[in-house]
Amino acid sequence: MTASTARPADPRVSVVIPARNEARNLEIILPKLPPVYEVILVDGNSVDDTIATAQRLMPDIRVVHQTRKGKGNALACGFEAVTGDVVVMFDADCSADPDEIPRFVQALRDGADVAKGTRYALGGGSDDITIVRNLGNRGLNVLCNLILGTRYSDLCYGYNAFWADTLPEIALLSSTLPQPADGSMRWGDGFEIETVLTCRWSAAELRIAEVPSHEKLRVHGSSNLNAVTDGIRVLKSIVHERRRSVDARSRAKVAALAGGSATTLPTAPVSPVDAPTGEIVAPTTSATVAARALEGDVV
Repeated sequence: MTASTARPADPRVSVVIPARNEARNLEIILPKLPPVYEVILVDGNSVDDTIATAQRLMPDIRVVHQTRKGKGNALACGFEAVTGDVVVMFDADCSADPDEIPRFVQALRDGADVAKGTRYALGGGSDDITIVRNLGNRGLNVLCNLILGTRYSDLCYGYNAFWADTLPEIALLSSTLPQPADGSMRWGDGFEIETVLTCRWSAAELRIAEVPSHEKLRVHGSSNLNAVTDGIRVLKSIVHERRRSVDARSRAKVAALAGGSATTLPTAPVSPVDAPTGEIVAPTTSATVAARALEGDVV
């Protein structure tokens, strides 16, 4: 990225922590964080003392309120509030080791756009992953690498860091979009967010460095992760992101061939939001149709 030429040697680090009813875990983990530029707590409508506990332990913590539901939306809200140079995604349940944050930041200082945590590299590991989740994660990982042509070792791990100037490249859903009336989650608002981010980093051809990380056990409470339903959402994410990546590359090809022009074709009225995914989509253009033809898609 051209933005990397202006990146500071000593970046300001913003730690984004999504949390819902994590007061007891924050008591443990917040005091262990290394000194950073800012810590942003994204509260998911907690009914315990999550916010009060965070502010007592860290008076200068910034509190952001989640606008919809799901971990993906919480992270997107936190990312929008970031004012630092580097973003660190950090779970509130004590599973992430705060002592690893400098390791992630160093990978970025060494030239990576993204520092992707992995439990499967030398020096990494997990005290928490079950046999079923391990098998599912490995299977999804192999599938992702085959479909996207990547070489990730840990697709679904959520401990990552990246330069804040890459946020426009991944184009997450805006926090201002309303919650669907039926109470469902928009695409990318759930636990599939790690997969969505990973796929979009790859599609944007960002420089990604894998960083060994050891996942610890959650201390208090239970996870909202469901291995089956969330695994299905991850699988759908891989397919959806592949289609999105192909369309984007093809539009770029056709725009280049056409000198950068793309004429909108007349179509039947459609919602600006893709119903199956909740992702905002562009109207059909001549470039889109031609692009799909170039890629061999049926149009």
